Amino acid sequence: MSILLNADLHCHSVVSDGTLTPEALAARAHANGVALWALTDHDEIGGQHRAAAAAHALGMDYLTGTEISVTFADTTVHIVGLGFDPDNAQLAQGLAATRGGRSERAQEMAQQLAHVGIRGAFEGALRYAGNPELISRTHFARFLVETGVCHDTSEVFRRFLTEGNPGYVPHRWATLGNAVRWIREAGGMAVIAHPARYRFTANEEYALFSEFKQHGGQGVEVVTGSHTPSEYPVYAAMAQEFGMAASRGSDFHSPNESHTDLGALPDLPGQLTPVWELLSDRILRAPRTTAG
Repeated sequence: MSILLNADLHCHSVVSDGTLTPEALAARAHANGVALWALTDHDEIGGQHRAAAAAHALGMDYLTGTEISVTFADTTVHIVGLGFDPDNAQLAQGLAATRGGRSERAQEMAQQLAHVGIRGAFEGALRYAGNPELISRTHFARFLVETGVCHDTSEVFRRFLTEGNPGYVPHRWATLGNAVRWIREAGGMAVIAHPARYRFTANEEYALFSEFKQHGGQGVEVVTGSHTPSEYPVYAAMAQEFGMAASRGSDFHSPNESHTDLGALPDLPGQLTPVWELLSDRILRAPRTTAG
């Protein structure tokens, strides 16, 4: 499969913190020319069969996906899993355990916001959570915009919910080793999501890539809606240095919030090995019609 393939292997539905259903995302991806798609909801694989069916109904190939929250160097890091068995019990159990602390964390976030005069934040955020198990900062952000506390979600994260600001509650997620192991043992490939977002020092970033590789991680997102164009070559070089395949994904959450639409990214740099090349036997191919 060509490196020029319009593949979008990172986005979110109402099953986690997106605003569209898996079916609506599939339709949007198809309309934007996506040929290979993956739905990667946070710590959840409940939308996978729906997403695959919707993709196939539109003639799109599909890769199973998820985005696992990991604590590394006291920072939340995201690991995307692609091409795994969506019915793997061990992966499902690991993700359920990772989701487990979200409700308690959300209650603490709401208490902090109440201390600065913002009441009803837990109930307000819950209205935006299609899956209450996956209540997150994004749902609180939508509540703060809806109630006029902030103009948009960017302002929310400048004033609230981030370290040093009201509503910030850290959470200890899965370990890096466990996340990679769950994905690999379910037959999939582990990919470091949007590495530029973590603001690591050079030494911390090198440690992340090194440990990830030691655990069996194989890929890194190079072209993503969470990177600037100047960061694409930086992580293309990192992919080459560590012998990793390169992934591409918009990280699309919502038509009203996301800066990058499904399928709208530039191509991967040509010297890289795309993840879909290594996952060709894991791609769920859309039925092909033949002319009679």
